[in-house]
Amino acid sequence: MTNPMDGDEREAAFVGIAEIPSGRYPDRPFMGSLVEVAVAAVRDAALEVSDIDTVLLIPCLHSADDQADLIFSRVIEELGLHGRAKASAMLHSGGSSSDNITRAAAGLIASGQARNVLVVQAEKWGSAPVAEMVDMLSGYGIPREWERPTGLTFNAVGGLITRRYMAASGSTAEEMAAVCVALRQWAQLNPNAMYKDKELTVEKVLGSKVVSDPLHAMECPMLADGATAYVMTSADNARTKHDRWVRIAGSGGCVSHYSIGQEQDLAVLGWKVAGERAYDQAGWGPEDADIAEVYDSYAAVLTIGLEGLGLCKPHEGARLFAAGEFSPGGRLPVCTNGGLLSAGHTGVGGGTALLVEGVRQLLGRAGKERQVPDCRRAVCGGTGGTYMDSQVLLLERVERG
Repeated sequence: MTNPMDGDEREAAFVGIAEIPSGRYPDRPFMGSLVEVAVAAVRDAALEVSDIDTVLLIPCLHSADDQADLIFSRVIEELGLHGRAKASAMLHSGGSSSDNITRAAAGLIASGQARNVLVVQAEKWGSAPVAEMVDMLSGYGIPREWERPTGLTFNAVGGLITRRYMAASGSTAEEMAAVCVALRQWAQLNPNAMYKDKELTVEKVLGSKVVSDPLHAMECPMLADGATAYVMTSADNARTKHDRWVRIAGSGGCVSHYSIGQEQDLAVLGWKVAGERAYDQAGWGPEDADIAEVYDSYAAVLTIGLEGLGLCKPHEGARLFAAGEFSPGGRLPVCTNGGLLSAGHTGVGGGTALLVEGVRQLLGRAGKERQVPDCRRAVCGGTGGTYMDSQVLLLERVERG
């Protein structure tokens, strides 16, 4: 495989990434986490904080006050950019926010409206009051008029999708549990993962209590604190400081519903349409991917995504997980940070962490145990709300020639 060409000088490039460990850190301040991870990403990009002219923020869900701070530019002031930065703005589409923010950042860079863009996210889900978070997750994104009165919650939505997928694919409970086990194997290689020190087996998964039939407790993501950030600039700028960066080869999306009751097939969702749009733009297909970093709040959400994106045959996703094809050492590394199910569900940042992991792998910075050899092309995908959209970014490594 030949290296991608450098492309247009204003083509967007990922040049810096950063992450702090996910888990429960009640004494770790929210704004402190944002500043820490932002500065680390800027330094990783071989820039100074003063070089950043645009900050794009990924929302938090644990606190209305902290969300307001993000909206009204507190991060700019904390970074010492007040009076210097052109813009501070937030874009919110749930778990697909980072995919859409990346497109926005790329457009600002290509049009000359921004030079160096910092994207930053932090969340305190793991240490926020549990009752408040449960209430929030019982209602957000679920229609107040029709579905919320029936008692539908996010775990119930996950249960509906899982039941439909199992019926369509013939997948067994053991095969669905194997998805969680594979992700835990990746998490054990990730020093930033919430469950890096805890082994998981199919028996443990199926032995945990049923939360929303057929979902067991260990098939549901655990809420976590965490923070990630990345820096984007133009290819021309990247070339002056870096020997390697990451470009966007293609992107695609499909908004399939708002109400889960309006989705025509819960075992399909919008991934096939989104994938086709992205592959057409990139000029390469799923067979060319070296890794996949696809949203995985529940096992079925991940298997449906992999199948729709052509990374495995329809209805085969769970069986291939059980066969070890997506585990460390398998045919196609999937969710190599451990995903939301084992690295930790950092709210809207769960998708951001997967995107950062994709960039990390392409830059060759995932560490000795987790790094996928000769990783050049990545399929990254996020989804928000009750899986109302499917957003795909196809990323490629670029080396200065």
